[in-house]
Amino acid sequence: MATRTTRTARGVKPVGYDPSQYPAFAVTVDVVILTMVDGELHVLLVRRAHDPFAGMWAIPGGFKLPTETLDAAASRELAEETGVDAASLLAQFGAYGDPERDPRMNVVTVGYVAVLRDVGAIEAGSDAAEAELHPVLDVLAGRIELAFDHLRIIGDAIARVRTDLEVTGIATAFVGPTFTLAELRAVYEAVWGVQLDSANFRRSVASEQGWVIPTGRRAPSGAAGGKPAELFKAGAAWKQGGPIRRPRSSKRGA
Repeated sequence: MATRTTRTARGVKPVGYDPSQYPAFAVTVDVVILTMVDGELHVLLVRRAHDPFAGMWAIPGGFKLPTETLDAAASRELAEETGVDAASLLAQFGAYGDPERDPRMNVVTVGYVAVLRDVGAIEAGSDAAEAELHPVLDVLAGRIELAFDHLRIIGDAIARVRTDLEVTGIATAFVGPTFTLAELRAVYEAVWGVQLDSANFRRSVASEQGWVIPTGRRAPSGAAGGKPAELFKAGAAWKQGGPIRRPRSSKRGA
């Protein structure tokens, strides 16, 4: 005999289905926020105000509300815990379900990576004692003790960004609407941990394929003087991938 069902607005629910027969678990989102500071890749961390792991640094995040999507939860936590209202890029990259990862209960967390061109004023939210940018190299080297399994999550986020740098236009999310080629090259060098030849880089991106478009303007003069650098904007080619492939030798901090 076929199982009787009742139709709901979102599908068909079997009659007599009892969710309490299955173990309950919570869902959280954790947002790895990346930005460039003085040519170096940084990640935004918050110091936890409450147990578990009170006083330790952690990725901004929190529990998903029953009425919101995962993307909405990530955007909300980004704003509530850091004061950041929007990111150049906010993308899901992984999920973590080790039953022992959170001492409170069984918690599955979904990892997001957010790229910010300019963090601006950082404001710690109600669940965080403070929020601060830290060099990614220091975090990956274990020089900063992190709560939960957040070291693994950050490592996975960086690995994803390193790959995406080759096959997507994520590099342009780190720079402003207009940028110098040196600023763009610094993104690749910081994320991949390499040094790129400036002349070769210019030939790769300032070609006729539409990666960058001259604006006809120049950046403000620096303290050292000299001719101001030319300003570019991103072209349409970034929608199809990236112009640079990661060097397979002389990796630093990979």
